[in-house]
Formats: sequence, structure tokens, C-alpha cells
Amino acid sequence: MSEWQECKLGEQINLKRGYDLPKRLRTDGCIPIYSSSGVTGFHSEEKCTGPGVIAGRYGTIGQIFFSKEKYWPLNTTLYVQDFKGNNELFVYYCLQQIDWEQYNDKSAVPGVNRNDVHQEEISLPPLPEQEVIAQVLSSLDDKIDLLHRQNKTLEAIAETLFRQWFIEEAQDDWEEVPITELFEIRDGTHDSPKKKTVGKSLITSKHILDGHLDIGNAYLISDEDFNKVNQRSKVDTGDVLFSMIGTIGLIYFEQSQSIDYAIKNIGLFKTSQSPDWAIYTYLWLRSSVGQQFIEEHKSGSTQEYVSLGSLRSITFQIPQEDTLKKFNALASEYFRKISLNFSQISTLEKLRDALLPKLMSGEVRVAIAPDTELLSSAKIP
Repeated sequence: MSEWQECKLGEQINLKRGYDLPKRLRTDGCIPIYSSSGVTGFHSEEKCTGPGVIAGRYGTIGQIFFSKEKYWPLNTTLYVQDFKGNNELFVYYCLQQIDWEQYNDKSAVPGVNRNDVHQEEISLPPLPEQEVIAQVLSSLDDKIDLLHRQNKTLEAIAETLFRQWFIEEAQDDWEEVPITELFEIRDGTHDSPKKKTVGKSLITSKHILDGHLDIGNAYLISDEDFNKVNQRSKVDTGDVLFSMIGTIGLIYFEQSQSIDYAIKNIGLFKTSQSPDWAIYTYLWLRSSVGQQFIEEHKSGSTQEYVSLGSLRSITFQIPQEDTLKKFNALASEYFRKISLNFSQISTLEKLRDALLPKLMSGEVRVAIAPDTELLSSAKIP
């Protein structure tokens, strides 16, 4: 690694605090506005040209974002004002390796000060190797992004079919049946089991993401507490989860054959008891009808919630049996593909996360052809 140089971050890039932009001063446009948690709106003018790298400095600390186009970084962020000749994508991945929390609250004002981050010691490869490292990592991110976009398209198709078949073309003679006659509705534990450093995952509303569960960041509990929670609210393949408190209405359809988590403050639609109603229930909750029901049944002032009793009061219009079977035959293929895509996403994310620190430290080296194009394999010293 003799050609790599040890240096301070501030010697290689210049970070700058973002700019205030109150909502009253924003005008409609296509320029993304970045806060510490990502794109939070759009504006008619930019503060920076792309490509750009933005980091959360206040509120959500240390999330890193890459903008290919013009953008506006808010004052809750730091952005790279000067790359000083370094590859922009490499810098994006380099900043992901920093422990940003260690720089939090070092100054009188809460948040991260750019001058502190500038002192971070980094190892920097020559520009050709920066470019190849960035290419390796970005190719994985591009594939992950493609699979996410495919899933959004597949789910949108399923939602369109559901709306057409069961809302727009619903028949007057379809019987209304309480959902509890089709399957049970339960909820997760309301207790707070003691946190463990090693154990089973306890999923809450904040772990229900767009189409998947953030199990990696879940609270861990003992096997004893795990078994106790699952006595009343065990999740099985084919069940639907629903966030009942805090951020209400997040929905997840569990298709995995291997389930190793418990739930807290989450509604559990036991559609595994009536598999024909699993996809229907998931799409009903996401539909305009389901969203209207959720909005009308919210309670609470300081923290909103939907009660278990409200969920149990849901009624479905029951279509003819052959109609439901035809719908499931179509929709199940979309959801099967979505599940396969998420499995591939998980594999790619693990590969990227394993490669990232090794590539950025030089533990794993990439071979560079004379024209600096990426070769098919990496050299491991």
C-alpha cells in the first residue's frame, strides 16, 4: 500500500454547512432539497451543482447521500464543497466509513462540526484506484436500486388489479363480512422485555420499511422473552403486519419460510389461517378504502394509534370464490417475484457491506488494467 497515503480528511475534501430554506420561501421546482434524512422536498433553484455528496450533521447524524444533479443542501447537513480532484463516488463511500457519532456534540451547538470531521484520519488510494473502487461498489448499489424499482412496479400492478376488480367493479350483491370471520387479528406485546446484546429480534413499527423489515437494527431479547411474546402473537408465513402506533399504517406481507422475530405494538392479521385472503388483505390495507378506514379510526393526541378493536371492526365485501381465486393466481406471481427480488437485494447488500470497509482500507485491492478499466477479479494481498 505504499502508493496509498495516510492523511486527514480535510486535506482531501472540504466540507461546508448547508443553507437554510424555510418552507415559506420554497417554490415549486425539480431541484431536490436534502435534509439530514435525505430528500425532503423540491425547489425551483439550486445551491450546488452535481455530482455532490451530502452528510447529515444534525438530527439524523452521519447518513450519506449522493446527488448526480443540482441540489440544495439544508443547514442540517454538511456537503462537499470541494473534492480537490478526488473521485466523487469514492468520497461518497469514504464518508460512509466514518464514525460520525464520535463527532456529535463536541462543540457548544449540538450536531457535527465540519472542522472536527476534517481531522478524521483516512487512507487514500491514487485516483485510478479510487475510480475502480467506486465502480465496484456503485455497480452493486445500481443493481439493488434496480430491484427496488422492479418491486415498486410489480406492487403497483397488483394494486391496480385489486382496485379494478374489488373496488371499481365491486358488485352490489357482494356480502359484507366481518374480517374476524375470515381470520384472527391479534397484536404484539405491549411489554418492554429487557434488552440483550445477543438474542432474538423484537420488531416494532419503526422496523417496518418499504416492503421489508429492518431486522438488522431491531432490539434483541432473550429466548425466554421471545417465547413468551410468541405465545400470543407468533408471526407465520402468509401473515400481514400493520403498525398501530406512532407512524401508523406501515404494512408488511410476510412471505419468508424462516421467521425468527417477535413483534411489539404491531397489528397481526393472521391471514395464514385463510391464505386466499392474504394478498387481498395486504392490498386492501394499502388501497384508498383501507387508507380511509385507517384515517377515520386514528385516536390519541400526543401519540396517534389505531386500536385492536378498530382493526377487528373491518369488514370485507366478499366476491365470488372463483373471482378471488383468479385474482390470487395473477397477484401471487407478482408477490413471488417481489419476494425473490428482496432475497437478492439482501444478498447484494451483505456483499456490498462486507466489501466496503475492505476496499476503503486497502485490505482488498482491485486490479487495474492500463486503461483503468475494472478487471474481473480483485486481488487480496
